[in-house]
Amino acid sequence: MVNKKRLIMNTALLTGSSLAMSLISMAFQVWLAGRIGSAGIGLYQLVLSVFFLCTTFAISGIRFAATRLVSEELGHERSWSVAAAMRRCFAYSLFFGLSAMAILRSFAEPIGFLWIGDARTVRSLRLIAFSMPFLSLSSVMSGYFTACGRVWKPTLVHFCEQLLTIGFVAFFLMHSPTGDIEKNCSAVMLGNVCGDVISFVCMLSFYLADRHSARDYSAQKLKLTSRMLKVALPLAVSAYARSALSTLEHLLVPRGLKAAGFSADRALSGYGVIQGMVLPILSFPACILMALAELIIPELTEAQVRGNSGDISRTVSSLIKKGLGYSTAVALLIFVFADKLGVRIYSSPEAGDYLRLLAPLIPIMYTDMIADGCLKGLGQQLWCMGINLLDAMLGVLLVWQILPLFALKGYICIIYFNECLNFALSLLRLSRVTKIRIIS
Repeated sequence: MVNKKRLIMNTALLTGSSLAMSLISMAFQVWLAGRIGSAGIGLYQLVLSVFFLCTTFAISGIRFAATRLVSEELGHERSWSVAAAMRRCFAYSLFFGLSAMAILRSFAEPIGFLWIGDARTVRSLRLIAFSMPFLSLSSVMSGYFTACGRVWKPTLVHFCEQLLTIGFVAFFLMHSPTGDIEKNCSAVMLGNVCGDVISFVCMLSFYLADRHSARDYSAQKLKLTSRMLKVALPLAVSAYARSALSTLEHLLVPRGLKAAGFSADRALSGYGVIQGMVLPILSFPACILMALAELIIPELTEAQVRGNSGDISRTVSSLIKKGLGYSTAVALLIFVFADKLGVRIYSSPEAGDYLRLLAPLIPIMYTDMIADGCLKGLGQQLWCMGINLLDAMLGVLLVWQILPLFALKGYICIIYFNECLNFALSLLRLSRVTKIRIIS
C-alpha cells in the first residue's frame, strides 16, 4: 500500500522548504524587476525560454527514469541493484548534458539573431550553456533521492543553491551598468551558472555518502539499460517536441505584440508582466501541491508494482478532491486582493489587473499538477507527454494567429484555453486508469 506516513512527512518537508524558497524567489523577483525593469524581465524570460528547451535536451527524461527505475527495484526489494541502475542513468545524463552544452555554445549567435530576434541575448545564451551537464547529472541524483524517500537531501541542496544564486546575481548586477539590459541579463545568467555548479557539488557529496555503505551485485539479468531507455527515450522525444513548441510560442509572443502595434520595448514589457510577474504570484501558493505531485510518483509506482489497485484509487481520489478545495480557496483570495497584490508587490496596477483575470484559472492549474504526478506514478508518462504536446502545438498556432489581432487580451484567452484542455484530458485519462469517478 501507499506509505502515507512517509508521504505526509516528505510532503510537509518539501512544502515548508518550497514555501520558504518561493517567498525568497518572490522577493528576489520583485527586486530584480525593480533593478532591470519590465523590459529587462522580458528579455530575461526570452533567454529562459531557450534555456528551458536546452535543459529539456540535457535531462532527456532521465530524472523521471531514475525515479521510476529505482522505485521499481525497491518495490521488488532489490536494493542491491540500485547502484547499477544509477550508473546507467549517470552515463546517459552525462552524454546529453555535454551535448546540450556544445550545441548551445556553438549556435548561440544564430539563436539570438535569427530565432529570438534580439542580439542582446547572445552573451547570456553562451553563459548559460555551461549549466547543462551539471543540471543533467543533478537531476539523476534528485530522482534517486525522491525514489528512496530521502527528499530532505535535494531539498537542502536546492535551498542553499537558491540563496547562493541570489547572492551571485546581486553581486554581478552590482558590477553591471544600470539601464544596459544586455549586460544585466548576462549578470543574472552568470549568477545562475555559479549556483548550478555549487548545487551539483553538494548533491554529489550527499549521493556518495548515501551509497557508501550499499552493497553492489551484478544486475545484468535485470535489463536495467533497456528498461531505463524504454522510459527515458520516449519521454525525451516527446519532451523535445513539447519544449521546442513551448519555446517557439514564447518567442512568438513579443513578435505577435509588435504585429499588433506594440513597440519593441512595450512588447517585452507586456510579456514580462504576465510571464515574469503575474504567473509567479499565481504559482506561489501551489507549493504543497507541487510537492505532492512529485512525491506521489514513487509511492504510486511501488503500489502499482505490488498490485494495490484499490489503495491507488482511494489515494488518487483523495488527492484530487483536496487539491480542488485548496486551489478554489486560493483563487478566491487572489481574485479579491488582486489589485493590492499587484501594487504592493510590484507597484504595478497592470499586474493586479492580470492577476484578477487569471485567478479563476488557479483550480484548473493546480489540480492538473496532481493529475500529472499521479499519471506519471502509474506509468502513464507517455500519455502525459502526448497531452502536453497537443497543448504546445495548439499554443503555437493560437499565438501565431490570434496575438496580432487581439494583443495581450488574446494571450490571456490562449492561456485559458490551453490550461482547460490539458486539465480535461489529464483527468479523463486518470479516471480510466484508476477507476475513480470524477463526478459522484
